[in-house]
Amino acid sequence: MATETKQPPSFFPTTALDHAAAGLGAGVVATLIMNPLDLLKVKFQVATTNPRGGLGKQIWYALKDIHHERGWKGLYRGVGPNIAGNASSWGLYFLFYNMLKKRASGGDINKPLSAHEYLLCSAEASAVTAIITNPIWVVRVRMFTSQANSPESYRGLVHGFSSIIRTEGVQGLFRGTTLALFGVSNGAIQFMAYEKMKSWGFERKRKQFERAGKPWTPEVDKLSNTSYTIMSAGSKLLALAVTYPYQVVRSRIQNNPAESLTIRSIIRSTWTKEGIRGFYRGLATNLVRVLPGTCVTFVVYENLAWLLRTTAARREERDKRLVNK
Repeated sequence: MATETKQPPSFFPTTALDHAAAGLGAGVVATLIMNPLDLLKVKFQVATTNPRGGLGKQIWYALKDIHHERGWKGLYRGVGPNIAGNASSWGLYFLFYNMLKKRASGGDINKPLSAHEYLLCSAEASAVTAIITNPIWVVRVRMFTSQANSPESYRGLVHGFSSIIRTEGVQGLFRGTTLALFGVSNGAIQFMAYEKMKSWGFERKRKQFERAGKPWTPEVDKLSNTSYTIMSAGSKLLALAVTYPYQVVRSRIQNNPAESLTIRSIIRSTWTKEGIRGFYRGLATNLVRVLPGTCVTFVVYENLAWLLRTTAARREERDKRLVNK
């Protein structure tokens, strides 16, 4: 039984693919739910004037205006690139992250790692994912910030790719990549905190099972959804507090195709015209969006990963029984 706990069976050929599938599904679900707030977050980030009213009113009137002008379709403008970006990002991230964790743990995928090992695995996985998916995020930002019927508007992901390559060259698809790599710190900090909290939660649960004299099997290798919600929200708050300004700078660079704009010029301009508040523009909206979005993503991911793991365990047990017959 101990061996099975350390190396639970996988639904797909490898456990890394199980986690990739779970991440892909979680990214799709979270994006469909949160796309309207994603739209507002990017709009607020690239804006250079302060919206009036409190956060609640800002969000309400902004959503109301978009709905009035473009209908429900307007609230889901850019949903294609957003789903492609989020689903592929989460899928690729969990694929690489679990491969790296397995290597770091010497093949025991459930072995707890140290904080710096989690940080390193997460940073490496985030870096590779950021480079691969950056073109999708460039199209997404521009679809979010352009008017639906304007000449520069993109009809979809493929049209966005072709338009950018035609007008700016391939390098246009990789605007903001440097900042995306800097943003690796966000995911690294978040996953380091999340993994340590999850390890603590599993340790407590294992001890509870031991005291009760119950066996530890893959079927119970899961914390409550409330636990996952609290852990994901707490880890995300910590990461955002440290790394949010880069997201503002990145969105502004990706939104403006002018070759004269650099990271340094954007930072200088933002500081001169808006002060420190400029680097946190859209943060409140981002918190409203990102905390529920993060919680949804992680709860869906953990449940899908558990479902694949337990389905594989039952399949393996069934195959053993058939062989023994």
